[in-house]
Amino acid sequence: MNKDAVVSRILEIGIVPVVRAATARQAHLAAEAVRKGGIPIVEITMTVPGALDVIRDLAHTAAGDVLVGAGTVVDADSAQRCIDAGAQFLISPGFDAGMVAAARAANVAVLPGALTPSEIMGAVKAGGDLIKIFPCAQMGGASYIKALRGPFPTVPLVPTGGVNLNTAADFLRAGASALAVGGELVERAALESGRIEVIVENARRFAAIVQQTRAESQLAVAR
Repeated sequence: MNKDAVVSRILEIGIVPVVRAATARQAHLAAEAVRKGGIPIVEITMTVPGALDVIRDLAHTAAGDVLVGAGTVVDADSAQRCIDAGAQFLISPGFDAGMVAAARAANVAVLPGALTPSEIMGAVKAGGDLIKIFPCAQMGGASYIKALRGPFPTVPLVPTGGVNLNTAADFLRAGASALAVGGELVERAALESGRIEVIVENARRFAAIVQQTRAESQLAVAR
């Protein structure tokens, strides 16, 4: 799948599950759980032990079924290692020009992190495909996304931080193009206890919120 197709798929799905796990096995279980819950996409953060091996394994075994990306990619060297492992998209908590350049050189989708308007402008200018807004909760949550939509009406914003089952619809109504969700979806306690069905159900509920909220918005426009 080429870069444009990956970006389109992320926007279509609307949810990027962020996997932070204590072990590689837990990361694999989380990836399978979100897929079963109807979200065929996963971001394996570089904080997971053996993250590159997890990405490599998932990219091989789930090719064609699940988009596999790397998160917490903070520089060009890390970006290249993730790309070599088979990551289809890269996400960073902040903006690093070298990381974005490495992704662009490899024709891999990239979601640089940004928070302020100046950082968003820099990330867009560098070539970010989607812009991750982090940490969004501390800046006002959905109301901050709505405020950013004024000067950046066409920039695809992907908030993370403060996105949960109660606020997801608000973020989408405020103008988020997709949502990045960590512990509120991939619950650490559920992973550690082996209660994977909890994550499956969380994924189903988040996916349903995206579908319902988008349908409501389309209906409102049609009226």
